[in-house]
Amino acid sequence: MRIVVTGSIAYDYLMSFPGAFTEHFLPEHMHRVSLSFLVDSMDKRRGGCAPNIAYTLALLGDRPLLMATAGEDFGEYRQWLEAAGVDTSHVTQVAGKFTASFFCSTDQHNNQIASFYTGAMADAGQLSFRGIENPGLAIISPNDPGAMVQYADECRTLGIRYVFDPGQQCARMSGDELKEGAIGAAIVICNDYEFELLRQKTGLEERDILVRSEALIVTRGEHGSTIVTARDRIDVPAVEPRRIVDPTGVGDAYRGGLLRGLALGLGVQASAQMGSVAATYALEHLGGQSHAYTWQEFRQRYEEHFGPLPTAS
Repeated sequence: MRIVVTGSIAYDYLMSFPGAFTEHFLPEHMHRVSLSFLVDSMDKRRGGCAPNIAYTLALLGDRPLLMATAGEDFGEYRQWLEAAGVDTSHVTQVAGKFTASFFCSTDQHNNQIASFYTGAMADAGQLSFRGIENPGLAIISPNDPGAMVQYADECRTLGIRYVFDPGQQCARMSGDELKEGAIGAAIVICNDYEFELLRQKTGLEERDILVRSEALIVTRGEHGSTIVTARDRIDVPAVEPRRIVDPTGVGDAYRGGLLRGLALGLGVQASAQMGSVAATYALEHLGGQSHAYTWQEFRQRYEEHFGPLPTAS
């Protein structure tokens, strides 16, 4: 099954603050915030939701097709992704623009403050599923909002099964845009905060999403995730990390594991459990693409926490 991954391509600038952000916010002055955090370190990493998801899929033995826009500075990144097993033939480099950039500071409690520069991501609407041969499964992850709505419409029209993952764009997208993406998706996935935003903006409750979707998955960080279907509500625990290094890209790794399970024909619960294992590997390293493992190592860790990996249904 060919998996198409759409979403942002970005460079991540990851910084660490040796304190707690919350100690520096003054409740009586929240109407006028003026803060600068002196950070101890900065790393530049390859990132973006789509390559992070695709990287995990490649680690798990797939060769996902990445469909996204990048800037003139993408050349080395493209070579690296191809070497990792990701098909970048549908990544368009936009002349005169830089690749999108994510500037993120993390404090000692893993709270994050971030800014995102759009760059070439704004041109994502130039791409289309109509030029892709036999896509079997797609994910629409955070990207240019208009492009996300367009991709969802194309997937429904072309009969492509897709996962709608609005992520941080829940804050930017209108209620109508979010509804356009969610209605008709095979699976809708977001974290607990994002789901509350989606509910408030669209008026959609769980039961409304499940009228046309197989499942709603809500991730809850260290508390795992919850799968909601028309018949069941299943809690999937997080996998205990051996160490905690950086939360950047953890949710993307979860989605990569989930997609690989779905592509293998596993049920949504086993697929989400694969997501939990993949997420923990990312949490144990800096950035969304600095970890690595073999299929045998992944499978062993899965079985330590969830028992034997099911066969395809």
